[in-house]
Amino acid sequence: MGELFRSEEMTLAQLFLQSEAAYCCVSELGELGMVQFRDLNPDVNVFQRKFVNEVRRCEEMDRKLRFVEKEIKKANIPTVDTGENPEVPFPRDMIDLEATFEKLENELKEINTNQEALKKNFLELTELKHILHRTQQFFDEMEDPNLLEESSALMEGSEGGRGAPLRLGFVAGVISRERIPTFERMLWRVCRGNVFLRKAEIEDPLEDPATGDQVHKSVFIIFFQGDQLKNRVKKICEGFRASLYPCPETPQERKEMLAGVNSRIDDLQMVLNQTEDHRQRVLQAASKTMRVWFIKVRKMKAIYHTLNLCNIDVTQKCLIAEVWCPVSDLDSIQFALRRGTERSGSTVPSILNRMQTKQTPPTFNKTNKFTSGFQNIVDAYGIGNYREINPAPYTIITFPFLFAVMFGDMGHGLLMTCIALYLVIRESRLVAQKSDNEMFNMVFAGRYIILLMGMFSVYTGIIYNDCFSKSLNMFGSGWSVRPMFETQRHCRKELCVLQLDPAVPGVFNGPYPLGIDPIWNLATNKLTFLNSFKMKMSVILGVIHMLFGVSLSLFNHLYFKKPLNIFLGFIPEIVFMASLFGYLALLVFYKWTAYDAFTSKDAPSLLIHFINMCLFNYNDPINKPLYKGQMGIQILLVLIALACVPCMLIVKTLVLRRQHLWKKHLGTQKFGGVRVGNGPTEDEAGIMDHDQLSQHSEEGDEFDFGDVAVNQAIHTIEYCLGCISNTASYLRLWALSLAHAQLSEVLWSMVMHLGLASRSGGGFFGLSIIFSAFATLTVAILLIMEGLSAFLHALRLHWVEFQNKFYCGQGFKFFPFSFESILDGRFDE
Repeated sequence: MGELFRSEEMTLAQLFLQSEAAYCCVSELGELGMVQFRDLNPDVNVFQRKFVNEVRRCEEMDRKLRFVEKEIKKANIPTVDTGENPEVPFPRDMIDLEATFEKLENELKEINTNQEALKKNFLELTELKHILHRTQQFFDEMEDPNLLEESSALMEGSEGGRGAPLRLGFVAGVISRERIPTFERMLWRVCRGNVFLRKAEIEDPLEDPATGDQVHKSVFIIFFQGDQLKNRVKKICEGFRASLYPCPETPQERKEMLAGVNSRIDDLQMVLNQTEDHRQRVLQAASKTMRVWFIKVRKMKAIYHTLNLCNIDVTQKCLIAEVWCPVSDLDSIQFALRRGTERSGSTVPSILNRMQTKQTPPTFNKTNKFTSGFQNIVDAYGIGNYREINPAPYTIITFPFLFAVMFGDMGHGLLMTCIALYLVIRESRLVAQKSDNEMFNMVFAGRYIILLMGMFSVYTGIIYNDCFSKSLNMFGSGWSVRPMFETQRHCRKELCVLQLDPAVPGVFNGPYPLGIDPIWNLATNKLTFLNSFKMKMSVILGVIHMLFGVSLSLFNHLYFKKPLNIFLGFIPEIVFMASLFGYLALLVFYKWTAYDAFTSKDAPSLLIHFINMCLFNYNDPINKPLYKGQMGIQILLVLIALACVPCMLIVKTLVLRRQHLWKKHLGTQKFGGVRVGNGPTEDEAGIMDHDQLSQHSEEGDEFDFGDVAVNQAIHTIEYCLGCISNTASYLRLWALSLAHAQLSEVLWSMVMHLGLASRSGGGFFGLSIIFSAFATLTVAILLIMEGLSAFLHALRLHWVEFQNKFYCGQGFKFFPFSFESILDGRFDE
């Protein structure tokens, strides 16, 4: 259980791998995912390493697979995901994989080329068919005498009014529909109105063979006279990317040509269908093994990339690697090495040798699907130092609880619990779906956090007796409510108020059994009462939370064997906080127990008491003492708190200087390379306090007293002022709780109250609409916006007010070589 509360113990190990077994051993380590390889060739260029050619071959295979995958997605063929995790292929199998991928790529490219050529030919024939059909219609229309006279007059008028018969030429083609207006204006300007244009839209869109997009086109025919105009018209058509096709002049030839085009189109359509069927069969066969191929290639690439991090001895028969690994998993690592050696067929076993090092190991905290979300919250602040206390186990309880204090509502908490419970129950199916929605993935990753936040919110909602801004009358009221309502019934409506008097005897002689009395929901002084209750509760929770954080620092000092930090760090810090703010929390409890309903009007203000305590002002006639001997106890507590400041500020600095002088003259002298004295060893120096190491070395380096004094002064001032500001920061629990309750009440009174107040026959339908609006606003504003606000404030309370008491967060994370992490998220469909 000890590893749950601090990071795993790590060790640096050296691996001796035989050349023929190195590939299989690294493969087994990748499947295990418990070692982090160090780069032993930092000065060697990437392109000069031993296995760079193998890495390039894997990248080329990966490129070919991505091409095939792109074609599969373009054909809307789903990739089969059976969840299979294939073994890494042997190096000798790379040639077979390369040949398979090369054949598949060439076959697809050839199919695509042929299909594109066929589609291009099919498009040209289709356009020619439309041209022949539309051109015949144009000529039939031109046989109309009125149109014939109009076109002849137009052409003759443009030629100066000569009445000689004209021999008109024409060109026919197809152009994109959106270019028609510009095309028509260009023809008119360049040819000076000496052409006659007829156009008609093609109803069905045509497929572009290059892009596969559907394009709308139009057929046109242009009449002109002379070769000069013909050349101009063709250049304009070429500039607008219009396709020109030959069109016979006589109807009989056009009819025969149309019949031939239709016959060729039918034959070409049959060939296209056969080509597409063949392409579909190839892609469907590839889709069944695409995921397995991807896994194999990327595993091989990861193995060769890892082998490039290793050193090769001079005999070229052994690879040397250095890895960070957890001590608790050494047996599993050695078993994986044996399994890899047996798989490769090597007779020489691989060797794992633990090394002694001065380097700081990476931080590794083992998690599961429940604790990973809370660990991510802590790691977002900073990766913990090696072997220091891990806040994540405590955050599992404190984080959702502080969230619930701000979000306390039975109804809203129940909705949040149901949403999270749905994600938890169906998590296996939702994981298999592999959604691409980042927002959903983020919520799904924190499903257990949301579940606990919802459950704690239900609990705090019961304590606040608040459910969608309404109270539940579970035990009746402890007040004599009947005379109050009788009084309300006989008074004027605008003067009817219900203000509760604490001195009125009620049903219960003691406190309410659970939560807050529901009658407070009707009282006009409800806000005043809840303000006092939640503000005091926030201070108490804040002080307990901070004291717990300071107490956790003791375990760090004990583990790292730092007695100086215990006596001149932890003890003054916790005494300072307990003397002032711990005493304030005790006063709150004392006031609750010392005053009853009849004497509460004479109760003094705790805030004024605390201010007077710090200022030694005990002559205030307004604030009477709470108990006998209060002045002496408070003066003693303030003096104790003040005495803790120089202990942290001055005494610790002087002791550090004294220790340095002692080590310099006595503890770390060496004669002939042999260390004498009883000073700390190098390994012991490696686990010293970070603020000491940042200022001076434990091996006799120069000690800068000024820097150490300034650093300690900053730490002391920051802690003392932080106790005040952090305590005030916990008042956000009170502020957000009241804001959530008031916003919920406003939403009920402005939306739901309107539907419930209706007495007409159509009130049911109106209530349905209003309830839909109420539910939408509740989810959007109170659940999402208010929930996110409370989440961020709870996050801040843990990062700033809690973790800074014991958590440095200046380590670096353990990134093991793991196939699972490499392949994660690569095959989303």
